[in-house]
Amino acid sequence: MLKYIEEAADFLKQRGFDTPEVGIILGTGLGKLIEKVVIEAEVSYNHIPNFPTATVEFHKGKLIYGTLEGKKVVLMQGRFHVYEGYSLRDVTFPVRVMHLLGIKHLLVSNASGAINLNFKKGEIMLIDDHINLQGDSPLAFRGVEKMGERFVDMSAPYNVEMNQKMEQIASEKNIKLHKGVYASVVGPQLETRAEYRYLKIIGADAVGMSTVPEVIVANHLGLRVSAVSILTDECDPDNLQPVDIEEIIAMAAKAEPDMITLFTELMKRL
Repeated sequence: MLKYIEEAADFLKQRGFDTPEVGIILGTGLGKLIEKVVIEAEVSYNHIPNFPTATVEFHKGKLIYGTLEGKKVVLMQGRFHVYEGYSLRDVTFPVRVMHLLGIKHLLVSNASGAINLNFKKGEIMLIDDHINLQGDSPLAFRGVEKMGERFVDMSAPYNVEMNQKMEQIASEKNIKLHKGVYASVVGPQLETRAEYRYLKIIGADAVGMSTVPEVIVANHLGLRVSAVSILTDECDPDNLQPVDIEEIIAMAAKAEPDMITLFTELMKRL
């Protein structure tokens, strides 16, 4: 695996991906941050050696390098999911490549459903902690100790200082920013009423199908991580409506400007 990571990183370095400071993973319907980036290089995933290829229609499948608010960044425009048939090592492979390129910080966004009914669709939740319900770990493979500590401490997987800065920015910019626990499931099916009740009982405030594997690997690599969930639907088991993908994308678009503000302002303060 180390060889594959090095091959991908070397390929990108040859194409101008020169020591980025920050990695950014953009979730479903959340690609407009790229408009704020002064792009210096971009490569489709299917051109990068050993890289998975995005199969979800809402994910573009490009790695982009450039400058955002004075910082060199590498952005994933489209991410990978277990429900696409990938292993967790595939899903997290790009994080390892970005780390080898030089990133020290990782920012993650996702679209998720609100389990906490005090949270409304179109709002944003800062992830304070998570629950891994994907049934596996991206660190559960032979030789993982060659890349970092096998038994990674997860007492604070999301960087406290970065999260505090995000909350401060939200206060200054009058952005409604909740804070809570994100549960990551396999998908791709949405949850049943009973599953939403279960998620609430175990302490989840939001549920989605991504982010946690990448955050686990980021902690394994010693990266400082902050992540936000765009709440695209309300998961009330007593008043559950059939899922509407178009509405989910519309809710992501509604909240995206505030997410962009949070991320761009945070860049100035890293």
